[in-house]
Amino acid sequence: MLSRTADHLFWMSRYTERAENTARMLDVNYQTSLLPQSAAVAQVGWEGLLTISELMYAYTQKYGKEITPRNVLDFMVRDESNPSSIFTCLKAARENARAVRGALTTEFWETQNQTWLELTRMLKGKNFERDPGEFFEWVKFRSHLSRGVAIGTMLQDEAFHFYRMGTFLERADNTARLLDVKFHAVHSDFFGAASELDQEYDFYHWSAILRSVSGFEVYRKVYRDVITPERVAELLILRADMPRSLAASLNEVVNNLAVVSNEHSGETVRRAGKLKADLQYARIDEILSTGLHAFLTQFLDRVNELGGRISQDFLVPSH
Repeated sequence: MLSRTADHLFWMSRYTERAENTARMLDVNYQTSLLPQSAAVAQVGWEGLLTISELMYAYTQKYGKEITPRNVLDFMVRDESNPSSIFTCLKAARENARAVRGALTTEFWETQNQTWLELTRMLKGKNFERDPGEFFEWVKFRSHLSRGVAIGTMLQDEAFHFYRMGTFLERADNTARLLDVKFHAVHSDFFGAASELDQEYDFYHWSAILRSVSGFEVYRKVYRDVITPERVAELLILRADMPRSLAASLNEVVNNLAVVSNEHSGETVRRAGKLKADLQYARIDEILSTGLHAFLTQFLDRVNELGGRISQDFLVPSH
């Protein structure tokens, strides 16, 4: 397989997944902002969105230091200068798909192309302003549809496996960022005693984290108990049966990487396998005792390094 083709497929899936992840975070924060809460708590939520995506500097350069819901939503949905906005991600996904049109099934290409056409129509028609929640659901649905069509119509050859690798690398990165910023928002790595401010929005805070990764119902099914930070962390880090967890994402990366491995990728395969094993045999009490922030920072560094090594071993940058 041509490395340039692999690169387009890899980044097409990453951009689609990134658009969905952005929509998930915005949707949960928007819905949470409608609940009774203090101005300070609401502000933490909107600041957290920018911090998760490492966009605080870019935002303040354009809008100044005042962080308002309207500006954050506009910046992260339709701003063409923001490389992580939903508009920019879906545009890049479509451009990468068009570049490898011959490697995609007709159904897959039409799904990607229709998503872009509908997005531009919806933004011009002010659909987003009228009902942000409905718009975010649409973005998530189009991402689900894209993955489903890929699985249902693509030959499961190298093209398919590069597509899948991009999806799960991006998902692992996003879940780790989300956990790191949201847990940091309670101002402590020690979860035993919450402050008075924490208690004000404790349930909604942890519920929002779970809902942003479609994990609220899963949590109730697995633990059948009140929501606690320790169990939220365990579910989203170590549970391999939770689709958006770090463990599940790394399992998929390793499985797809094994199929496309070549004589140059031995070290990349080894590092991916080691990262998977570290999650497989870790315990949440050990992670929390040594510091969740330190663990997630190291994980993100290793995931980003893994993405770089995959590009070095297989891909010719073209996205």
